[in-house]
Amino acid sequence: MNSSQLTGKKIAIVAENGFEEVELTSPKQALEEAGAIVHVISRQHKLKAWDTDHWSIEMPVDVSLAQADSNDYDALMIPGGVLNPDKMRLEKDYIDFAAGFLKQDKPVAAICHGPQLLIETGMVKGREMTSYPSLKTDMINAGIHWQDKEVVKDHRLVTSRSPKDLPAFNREMIKEFAGHA
Repeated sequence: MNSSQLTGKKIAIVAENGFEEVELTSPKQALEEAGAIVHVISRQHKLKAWDTDHWSIEMPVDVSLAQADSNDYDALMIPGGVLNPDKMRLEKDYIDFAAGFLKQDKPVAAICHGPQLLIETGMVKGREMTSYPSLKTDMINAGIHWQDKEVVKDHRLVTSRSPKDLPAFNREMIKEFAGHA
């Protein structure tokens, strides 16, 4: 990957306790290796990751959600995990933060259960997306054209299904965030 593709870009990763570890750490590393400044944003002071079937690492939070503004970032990445997006989609501050990127037509990438937060914005109806397969009905009921593919791109939006899709997700996310979609 070109280490300067994202030089000067500020990327927000929004998460809650229970994010799937590799779905945050792998994209974060890929973004940083591409030259981006990456901030993990949460209402928590530090986050606890989930790794397949158990609690795992603690992740520091760079910016409090209360202080975060979508205007300060070039793009948004939303990791999955069952607990993480389920908590975020119940909180107006998380929903408003994600909606800010969509309103400004900034790129957004979400993997696994991450698209649940985007559904709550009410701004993804009619879009082509994918997610973890258990969300298929929720996505369809939200008016999304759900596809079972490793990565789906639809005008500034990149989505993938699960950790096995991370190589494709990271590649396409970086292209989109760099403006080379």
